[in-house]
Amino acid sequence: MKIAWKEMKKNKAKFLILGSIVFLISLLTFIISGLANGLSDDNASLIKDLPDGQFYMSEDAEQTYNLSSIDSETQEEILNKHEDAAAFSIQRGFVNDDADKQHGVVFVTSTESDFFENVKKGEIVLDQSLKEDGIKVGDTLTNNQFDDEFVVKGFVDQKKYSHSPVAYINTEDYQQMYRVEDMQLIMIPDADDSLSFDGLESFSNKAFLNTIPSFSAEQMSLNMIVWFLVVISGMLFAIFFYMMNVQKIGLYGILKAIGIKTSTLFKMMWTQMFVITSISLILSVSLSQLFNSFAPDGMPFSLSMVTTIQLAIVFFVIGFIGATLSGLQIRKVGPLQAIQQGEV
Repeated sequence: MKIAWKEMKKNKAKFLILGSIVFLISLLTFIISGLANGLSDDNASLIKDLPDGQFYMSEDAEQTYNLSSIDSETQEEILNKHEDAAAFSIQRGFVNDDADKQHGVVFVTSTESDFFENVKKGEIVLDQSLKEDGIKVGDTLTNNQFDDEFVVKGFVDQKKYSHSPVAYINTEDYQQMYRVEDMQLIMIPDADDSLSFDGLESFSNKAFLNTIPSFSAEQMSLNMIVWFLVVISGMLFAIFFYMMNVQKIGLYGILKAIGIKTSTLFKMMWTQMFVITSISLILSVSLSQLFNSFAPDGMPFSLSMVTTIQLAIVFFVIGFIGATLSGLQIRKVGPLQAIQQGEV
């Protein structure tokens, strides 16, 4: 390990450049990952916060929730058999405040359930983001499709759907607004795909999220960028150590000639990779978590420590693979050959 430290001290500039690049790539990866998670919550926290189970919509809806309609007989049969099940509907709309200012929302109504807000007739519970628009508890809101007024009874934390704040309303109010009797969806907690019903298509939580317009495309694009950056970091390690090894073929030959094992030379590279990656990740993790704490309220950014640790482990694994692949040439070259090549 002394050889690794001596080389790093001797070639400070080279290793500093590599460390700086790894730092910037890892920081960018953490930022994009936080943005992906934030957008995911902003797009579907209403669904993500529900327990694992199965969602059901009518088969003829072709995986489009707002075209789904579950008849009352089927709904009653399922809810009677499964006590924790809930039927609910989702519909985009808007509310007008006292100043006649329009606010886009997603109306949500459900049967009585612990997983949704139970709202009385004429009441409405809003996502807390609408507080920033000046709406307060006790305010009255209107809707052109609703004959009466809504009274704001409270706010909920981070309930979004399709990048819009959720507005919980009573089932009777929802039916009056949209002139419908049937619910769109049924959710059964802790159920698996073996539980099926005639005329209904089932979805796991993850599969249902992909039926939300733009969700899968949005997440796929951002996650692809994250993994491209991870792969680039691995290639960076491979190229860097390959070029370093080419320059040191003669040195390796001398070391092998005096009895240094190939495994020792690999350990030297791994030590250098570990030190560079550790310092770079400590800095990038610190800055990304600092950004997570002070990100503007309107910016959909969420980077948990679990995600950060997972990405950090991936960087170490990729760095290890890249450094190892670049060192395969050391194992193939004999001492005499390496010395002769170094003299050319």
